Amino acid sequence: MFSAAVRLSVSGARSLTRTHPRCQALLASRCYSHGKQETDEEFDARWVTYFNKADIDAWELRKGMNTLIGYDLVPEPKIIEAALRACRRLNDLASAIRILEAVKDKAGPHKDIYPYVIQELRPTLNELGISTPEELGIDKV
Repeated sequence: MFSAAVRLSVSGARSLTRTHPRCQALLASRCYSHGKQETDEEFDARWVTYFNKADIDAWELRKGMNTLIGYDLVPEPKIIEAALRACRRLNDLASAIRILEAVKDKAGPHKDIYPYVIQELRPTLNELGISTPEELGIDKV
């Protein structure tokens, strides 16, 4: 009697630990992209408008940059220019340098992106009196 109970419990345990289910259901997928897709130009315009707000404060600047850097892209130079001008309006040099550092970090292993962005921003950097992290020597730390 005891051996029959052990046999049933062992075979029952095996059936619970099967790796291949007997019944496979089709997976349902949902498409939530019914809304309008934003174009690159609209995306850029939205962020330039955000940073060009006359009443932007330091918190909104940091929040906007955190959100922007969270995307899987390197921001266009015109967006970075608007953010740097917002830093200048706020008299916040530290945030301006952090923005440039974040752009360099977002460029990652693509060594040609960051020099291109700096080249495009050079007139704005000179106009606003903002030095790059390389010019300040803090890129080697």
